[in-house]
Amino acid sequence: MLAFVNVIVYLNHQKGLPRLPVPPLRETCERYLSCLEPIVTVDELKHTKQLMKEFLKEGGDGEKLQRSLERKACTTDNWVSWWDRRAHRCISLGTVVRNHRQHNGFYPDVSPFTAFSETLSSDTPSSICSETLPVQYMRGEPLCMMQYFRALSSCRVPGRKTDSLVFHAKNSNGPRHITVAQNSQFFTVEVYHSDGTPITADQLCVQLQWICNSSLETNAEHVGILTTLRRDAWYKYYNKLVQDPSNKKSVSAIERSICVLCLDKAIPRTYEKYSGFEPLQVLHGGGSQWNSANRWFDKSLQFIVGEDGTCGFNMLHAIIDGTPCMALSDYITSSMKKPQMMESPVALLPMPQKLHFNITPDIKTAIEEAKQSIDKHAQDLDLRVLVFNHFGKKIPKAHQISPDAFIQMAIQLAYYRIHQQCCASYEAASMRLFKKGRLGVILSTSSASAAFVKSFDDPKKTKMTLVENTKRWVKRTQDRDRHFLALKVQAIENSIPMPDIYTDTSLDKAFNFLLSTSQVSFKASCLACAVPEKLNVYDFCYSVTSDDFTFVVSAWKSCKENNVVRLIQTLEDTLLDMKMLLEETKLESDGST
Repeated sequence: MLAFVNVIVYLNHQKGLPRLPVPPLRETCERYLSCLEPIVTVDELKHTKQLMKEFLKEGGDGEKLQRSLERKACTTDNWVSWWDRRAHRCISLGTVVRNHRQHNGFYPDVSPFTAFSETLSSDTPSSICSETLPVQYMRGEPLCMMQYFRALSSCRVPGRKTDSLVFHAKNSNGPRHITVAQNSQFFTVEVYHSDGTPITADQLCVQLQWICNSSLETNAEHVGILTTLRRDAWYKYYNKLVQDPSNKKSVSAIERSICVLCLDKAIPRTYEKYSGFEPLQVLHGGGSQWNSANRWFDKSLQFIVGEDGTCGFNMLHAIIDGTPCMALSDYITSSMKKPQMMESPVALLPMPQKLHFNITPDIKTAIEEAKQSIDKHAQDLDLRVLVFNHFGKKIPKAHQISPDAFIQMAIQLAYYRIHQQCCASYEAASMRLFKKGRLGVILSTSSASAAFVKSFDDPKKTKMTLVENTKRWVKRTQDRDRHFLALKVQAIENSIPMPDIYTDTSLDKAFNFLLSTSQVSFKASCLACAVPEKLNVYDFCYSVTSDDFTFVVSAWKSCKENNVVRLIQTLEDTLLDMKMLLEETKLESDGST
């Protein structure tokens, strides 16, 4: 359970956090073999075990790389920082983002338009920028707050090989404006007075109303849609775009702004089973016909407010993870008060400034290319929401089973029931107990989980054995993924010949994840959702309460092997079957005593 406590000075707090320890070598290697067992052939596993034996021998490559990594861990804040650069900043098929949206806006009886104004005029932005947010604790231990203080006035700039992350809030003359996107046009709005105090909610509403009225009068350039291009293509056109002084000034204004507020037009809704039209609007805007050009996807934080009441925010995963987003959303919601609309002297406020772009034929061609690309991806993405209200975490806890382990086993079993095979899967885990901690990767598939899913529907297997396999899976679940790969990085950085274990064909199978899962639970009525990073991957974001589970599942329709609706239906049945298993096991246990 996360909790906010009294304000502590950020730097002093950060200095007191422990460094991430390096796990024992042999434990990590044993865990790696356990994950391989269900997904490789018998001969492949035998070969990998022989290579691992050579790797772990006394005085061998494993010991040398482990000692090298341990030395690095003693001299750096976080020895897995290489992973954050690799995972979030390399060229990809577009901007991979984590997103969050409100079910009913920030308040059930206040418009999202007004609610956003109240948020910006609260102390939340200034607390983040001044690094005075209340420090979070988990089970009595302080958490790293670094991600919050990088969330505002930051952006990602496309590069030739990798992107650059730029943080403007650290400058002595920090930004005082936000960017507002309306009708695919961009405006800047000053949200702080010259004395540093924020403008009031009603003053901001006046400014936003002026933008809504004026943006209808001119044609839009749709420049924002360029940020949906492949990173290599966007790098090329970005450099062409900013060659023009006016364009460079406009792009800089967006990149430096505190955040982007996207005032969206309403999207037609479809009411299919498990439909998730609101998360899709927050994820990609609905395509070029609707709101995909009404974004700047390289910004760290974009608030989305729709005409129909849809309200949420889109966070750049290169800068912030799902768990801090969860807490930030809860903090913003709890810190807002019901706004009181008052008359304000508009004459004292600087008028919003429209950002202008000069569009060359090359850039116009790129915009059309981006429109076709985002439309293709928007149509290809299948996202569904399952609100499972038959029971919640109280049921597995009553049987001494972790609710998260219960859900992880249910997801793997549902996948197995459809595909009749196990696959590599992982669960994201927060590492914020440590200095500069981001996400850890728990390799969810193991020999224990495979034994569970393969025997669940086998009438010859005892129910008690199934439950024991679930509990055995929990005990073996730790973050080992990045440790094993960090040893490989040590070999590269120190010019050590690459050990055979890292050229083994099984390595690719171990990390070819087909199930990407994250538990992201909110106090407020929010959901988290994400885009699968690869064509054949299912992405799961789920939240857990005492009485229900909520799943947001996404996949690409062009992968014919995947079917989100079928998987969700199977998952719903599987959860009920697993509850019945626990009840029957308890009856057997009670009867034997």
